[in-house]
Amino acid sequence: MGVKYLIKCGLVAAVISALLLTGACSGAETVTGNEVSAKETKTLTLAHIHNDASPVYHSLEAFADKVEEKTNGSVQIKIYAEGVLGGETKVMELVQSGVIDMTKVNGGVVSKFDNQFSVFSLPYIFRNKKHFRSFMETDTVKQMYKGLEDAGLRGITYYDAGARSFYTRNKKIKTPEDLKGLKIRVMKDVTSIETMEMLGAAPTPMSATEVYTSLQQGIIDGAESSPIALTDANHGEVAKQFSFDEHTRIPDFLIMSDASWDKLSESEQQALLEAGKETTKDHNKRWDKMIEKSIKQAKEEMGVEFSHPDQAPFRKKVQPLIEERRKNNPEIDRLLDKIEALQ
Repeated sequence: MGVKYLIKCGLVAAVISALLLTGACSGAETVTGNEVSAKETKTLTLAHIHNDASPVYHSLEAFADKVEEKTNGSVQIKIYAEGVLGGETKVMELVQSGVIDMTKVNGGVVSKFDNQFSVFSLPYIFRNKKHFRSFMETDTVKQMYKGLEDAGLRGITYYDAGARSFYTRNKKIKTPEDLKGLKIRVMKDVTSIETMEMLGAAPTPMSATEVYTSLQQGIIDGAESSPIALTDANHGEVAKQFSFDEHTRIPDFLIMSDASWDKLSESEQQALLEAGKETTKDHNKRWDKMIEKSIKQAKEEMGVEFSHPDQAPFRKKVQPLIEERRKNNPEIDRLLDKIEALQ
């Protein structure tokens, strides 16, 4: 399948206008007369922000190929990569309105459309990677996907985006006390900011593109992400301590317009779900290998030291935040019970 990628930002407005005129989920005309009838081909548009250095970029390519294969060509997916149609929130709005058929966004963006997904921004709710991935395969998450229908959306699958941990210029984080007063870059997210405050740090929201120079100049003392940030964004050149506290695991989600979903046949819908499940499995393996590679590179080429602090003291510090969310939102309370009960 020849999946085309639009990379010229100047064409964005024209592309969106064309999508508005033609409809997001389009079908080819059937050939009749003296020619052999051709089956209808439906073309779905899928937009995301990643370039080809990202594991999810390749997972979405594989998803498109699998969908075409499983539907015998009746469904094809045209991918717009590298954020050329806008950031994740903007693209989600275009999916919701039916201008674009599908997108890959992080769980924080999904929570703006369905508050249930804000549970993934809460700290230390998963014991480890196995616990997280087991939960993501439960009927509970399938019901969360179904809940998106009220917003005109539909969840297809998830892709592991790793655990967020602390890394600093030079201070090893062994206990919450080690964070006291440290300026830690966080995403522009209320829960992330509150988490840092409860742990004693000074949360400093800023764009990810500003982190390297801010670490270099001492504007911030550290940040929080996966080890991949050390190598892909070269943060390991200026941050020499990485502490695997793994405070949050916010997955990526493949989301579809519910209106576009309804235009597919039952067998085509099943093909999308199967392709999603298969690419999630492959993606998670690819992600694990990339984490291992980044850790090795950061150690050997950048001199980064890795440590594994006990999570218990950190969990205790943020417990009031968890209890507040439970009290104020019955759905979050129910989901946390499901997560905690999973062995």
